Amino acid sequence: MRRRTVRRWLIAGTTGACVAAAALAATVENRSAAPRTDATAAEELPLGAATLDETRTSRELAPGVTHIAIERGRKSADDFWTVTIGVATSEAEAAELERKVRAAGYAPRRDRTAGPDPQGPADRPLGWMVRVGRYADRAAADRAKDEITARGLPGSVQHTSEDGHATTGPWSLDVLVVDPARFRGRLRSELATGIVPGRETTSSVARRTGALAAVNAGYFVIGGDKHTPGSWVAGTDGDPAGVSVIGGDLVSEAVNGRPALIVPTGSGRNASIRRVETRITVATADGASREVTGLNRRPGLIVNCGGVGNITPTSRPAHDYTCGNADELIAVTPAFGTAAPEGPGFQATLDADGRVTAVREGRGGPVPPLGTVLQGTGSGAEWLRAHAGIGAPLTVRGTVVDAETRTPLTLTPDTSVVNGGPLLLRDGRPVLDPVRDGWSPEDIDGADRAGMYNDWYLRRNPRTAAGVTRDGRLLLLTVDGRRPGHSAGLSITETAEVMRGLGAVHAINLDGGGSTAMVVRDELQGHPSDPTGERPAGDTLVVLP
Repeated sequence: MRRRTVRRWLIAGTTGACVAAAALAATVENRSAAPRTDATAAEELPLGAATLDETRTSRELAPGVTHIAIERGRKSADDFWTVTIGVATSEAEAAELERKVRAAGYAPRRDRTAGPDPQGPADRPLGWMVRVGRYADRAAADRAKDEITARGLPGSVQHTSEDGHATTGPWSLDVLVVDPARFRGRLRSELATGIVPGRETTSSVARRTGALAAVNAGYFVIGGDKHTPGSWVAGTDGDPAGVSVIGGDLVSEAVNGRPALIVPTGSGRNASIRRVETRITVATADGASREVTGLNRRPGLIVNCGGVGNITPTSRPAHDYTCGNADELIAVTPAFGTAAPEGPGFQATLDADGRVTAVREGRGGPVPPLGTVLQGTGSGAEWLRAHAGIGAPLTVRGTVVDAETRTPLTLTPDTSVVNGGPLLLRDGRPVLDPVRDGWSPEDIDGADRAGMYNDWYLRRNPRTAAGVTRDGRLLLLTVDGRRPGHSAGLSITETAEVMRGLGAVHAINLDGGGSTAMVVRDELQGHPSDPTGERPAGDTLVVLP
C-alpha cells in the first residue's frame, strides 16, 4: 500500500514537454525526506480528458533521487466486463467466429480494436474483438466464460477500460527521477539470484542489494528447458530475453536491432537508448574463426528471435516467440552459474587464459570460475571438434554495437545494459514501429499473432518504461494495470505519450504486465497485477545509496 499525503491539483491546459521537465526539476530540488505534495505547476499527463482530476506526491529519497506518485482520472460507468472469444482481422474471420458463437447459443458482439494493422494501410483497423456479454463484475464474467468454454469455445475475461479506446481511467503511476548531476550513489542492473538462471522479485533484489529504490527491468524467460522451438515461452527460466550487460560484462546476446537502455556510468550520467546488436566470435591461433550465436543459454532456443546464424523460422525479432537453430555455437560463462546446460552436441572447456582444458561429446558439466564453456550443435559442434584440441588457445570476444552507427559501445565495470522494446521516443517524438521491434501481427509458421498484438500492444496493460530528459536525467516509470477501478494501465501509444509528458526526449518500454514493480525504501509501490502477487523477474534496475 502507498503511504502518501495527497492534495488535488486542478491544472488547466498544457504547455509542452519542456514544462513537464521544469516541473520535474523543481520536484528534484525538494530536499525533504518525508512524503509531501508538490504544488509546483506542471503539465497534466496526456491521459483522458483534460478535465480529469490528477494528484501528485513527491519525496526525495536522496540528493538527486526523487519518487513521484501520480493518480489520475476515475472509474467510468461506461466500461464493463466481457468475454472475448477471439480477434478477427478480416470480415470472413469475424463472421466465422460469430457463427460459432451463435451455434453455442450466445449472441456475439464486435468491438473494434484500438489501432490499425501496423503492416498498413494506416487507415485500416487491425480488426475486431468478437465478444459475448456485458457484466458488472468479474465474478459474473468468469461464470459466463466457464459456461462458454464448456461448450467448446475459447474465451478470456476482459474489461473494456483496457481496450485502448477513450476512458476516464483511473490510472496509478510511479516515477523515479535520477539526476546524475546531484546523485552520489550508484545505478546499475542486477541479475536475479546473481546469475542468469532463476528469478527473484524486485522487492527481494532491493532488500538484497540495500537499494534506495528498484524497478523491474528487461524481458526474460518464464519457462523450462524442455520446451521446443516455436513455443511462446522456452529456454532457461530467468534468462534475459535480449541483451544484458552486468557490471561491464556481456551476459546475454541481443535480439539484434531491438532497443536497449544503456547506463554507462554508475551515476546514470550519459544514459542513452539505442538500437543494439551483439557480435560474438571465437578464433583460433591460426586465424580460423566462427560466429558465436548465443551467450549463456541453451542451444536451439532463441527467445524473441532476432538472432544470427541459421535461425528458423525467422531472423527478425518476434516478441514472446521462441525460434530455433540446429547449428549453434554457444558460450557459457560463470554468469550462468556452476553448471552448463546439458544435451547432445560437443563441448570444449577453456581456462582463464582461453586454453582448452577438456573436450567431450555431449553438453553439460561444470563451468570453471574464471573460464568459459563452448557448446556446439550441428555445424557448430563440427567446428569445435576440428579446432578445440586439448591445449589449443581459443579467443572468445563479444561486443555490443550501436545497430545504426555500427559503433562499438565501451563497456566499463560501471556499464549496465538492459533489453527492452518497443522504442517509444527519439528526440522528443514518438517512433513506434511494432513490425521492426517484433510485435507484428503477421502469423509466424502458423502461429496467430494478431491476438497477441492486440492484447499486448493496443490494449492497456501494466507497463514499465525508462526515459532520458534533454538535460540528462533518467526517468523510470511504472504503471499499475489489469485492476479496473484502481488503474487501467496504458497502451504502448499511451506509454510513449506519458513519457513525453514527463519530459523524456528518448524513451523505451521495458518488461511490463505481471513483471511491473517499483520498490521505494523497501516498500512495494502500487499493486502487482498477478493474482499471486509480485512476480519474480530476471533482472532489476537498482538505485543504491
